[in-house]
Amino acid sequence: MVRNPLDFSNRRGFLSTMGGGFGSIALAAMAAQDAARAAVGEDPLAPKKPHFPPKAKRVILLWMQGGPSQMDLFDYKPRLQAEAGKDIPFAINASTIRFEKKAKLMPAVSQFRQQGQCGMWVSDLMPNLGAKADELCWLRAMTTDSAIHAGAIRIFQTGSLQFVRPSMGSWVVYGLGTENQNLPGFVVISPVLYGDDGSPLHYSNVFLPAIYQGTRIGNSHTPIKNSMIGYLNDPSLPRNLQRQHLDLVQARNRMDIGDAGEDRNIEGLIQSYELAFRMQVAAPEVFDLSKESQATKDLYGIGEEASDDFGRKCLLARRLAEAGVRFIQVTDGGWDHHDKIKTRMGKSAKGIDKPVAGLLADLKARGLLDDTLVIWTGEFGRTPFEQSLTPGADAAGRDHNPYCWTNFMAGAGVQKGMIYGETDEYAWKGIKDQVHVHDLHATIFHLLGLNHEKLTYRYSGRDFRLTDVYGNVVKDILT
Repeated sequence: MVRNPLDFSNRRGFLSTMGGGFGSIALAAMAAQDAARAAVGEDPLAPKKPHFPPKAKRVILLWMQGGPSQMDLFDYKPRLQAEAGKDIPFAINASTIRFEKKAKLMPAVSQFRQQGQCGMWVSDLMPNLGAKADELCWLRAMTTDSAIHAGAIRIFQTGSLQFVRPSMGSWVVYGLGTENQNLPGFVVISPVLYGDDGSPLHYSNVFLPAIYQGTRIGNSHTPIKNSMIGYLNDPSLPRNLQRQHLDLVQARNRMDIGDAGEDRNIEGLIQSYELAFRMQVAAPEVFDLSKESQATKDLYGIGEEASDDFGRKCLLARRLAEAGVRFIQVTDGGWDHHDKIKTRMGKSAKGIDKPVAGLLADLKARGLLDDTLVIWTGEFGRTPFEQSLTPGADAAGRDHNPYCWTNFMAGAGVQKGMIYGETDEYAWKGIKDQVHVHDLHATIFHLLGLNHEKLTYRYSGRDFRLTDVYGNVVKDILT
């Protein structure tokens, strides 16, 4: 969240030492902009040289929070269809996976057909993505370490299951900076904020400098067309007076650093205030979708009831990528299909199918897909057996499954039309070429020209990194 540059409540800095010294403050304010970099070092958002030549310059993470069901969308299993309604034939670790002892095998809720030259099996719920099968790199044996949302989301977003750590987007911007100094380097569109499965910590900088925190646009409960960045404008002051006011504030904050020594919190305030001021000009232009042609809006499914909201999010992601934002996360909630999966899966799939395909087509047409990495994923998969939380026909759903799920990648540096990894005959567990979340993180960093073992930050006496002591680059999927 970008805070109001004029809101200093409960902050050390300008208001905490306000008494006296206005002559000195005014003099310092005259040189505020020239002194900014000297006071806090080089611009922390300036583009930085990667460890080696990158394939990708930016990332768009399409985050399907809740856990899309692999066997209903992208992992067709004839044996699961043939044995529907029978007892579960494999052992289940009850301490890891919740299940009902009377649960039976449950077939896919949709029809499948092979798509493209790669022969990828895709559900008929995803016709637009199915048509792009040969442009995507499919990972069918993703794994993680937690069967609960909170843990699985935490490890995917931050690399840590148990501890509070900086988010992936924060690490990327810390390592590479960003290409547009008038916009945040890390933007999160419509994150889940409420309940046990949502937290600002999922896009937080934690102990990295504050400027690397994700900037939130809206939340999962508010349509994106009604969302905006908080405190972006101050209608009470014209822009020239805002600049003078901010220079005064910044000068006083720098004086505070000079008196008390280095303080990352105050440095973060200085940087975030400056960014917030610059965003008043750049952000409204980027967020204005009205300038897009009707053909482009149609491509994303904007104006259609099922896909309008996610279509707007995807179009905004393209505009942010085009404007130089380094890491963009687009969230779609509602993929936690514990019951009524036949109905709910159809709604979820229809909501994102056309927008995601449209995003890929638009990026390609503009030449952006050549250096943009697009990732579609959730935090885990679903079980091949039923879960019955409510009575009635077609009321069954599926529970959480950390042992396998399917995601896909597209764009810079990844193979096209590749199917990597295999699961067993029920899509219960990965059996070949499994990719752990840590491996995916290492691969994303590699595509960005970053060595995941070398991108570290020293905090509390030790060096930290996103992948901790884990992670291997999945070289087989790279071009």
